[in-house]
Amino acid sequence: MFTRYNVQPEYTFKKFPTYAVFKHLRNKKWFAIITDTSKEKLGLDGPEKIDIIGLKLNPELITLLQGKEGYFPAYHMNKEHWISISLADVYQEELEQWIEESYLLTR
Repeated sequence: MFTRYNVQPEYTFKKFPTYAVFKHLRNKKWFAIITDTSKEKLGLDGPEKIDIIGLKLNPELITLLQGKEGYFPAYHMNKEHWISISLADVYQEELEQWIEESYLLTR
């Protein structure tokens, strides 16, 4: 999924060793973060954790996507410009489109 960007995950949070950050090689800006987050923190029922990806998107698009299954207000990032997406609930092609969008927005 990230091979086209020639980046490797960085595990920068000692308290959360499973959180993977993806940064641009030149400007070091984040364009994605993958976390395992409890459902409760996303407004869902249950203490179980789910795998999500945080991406930067246009605020208008975020508003539209949050009405769909698998899309949530950003966890751990600015909620106006970032969104959390369940990795289990979104089609791969759609997810790749949003990763590309985030990559381009953070160049």
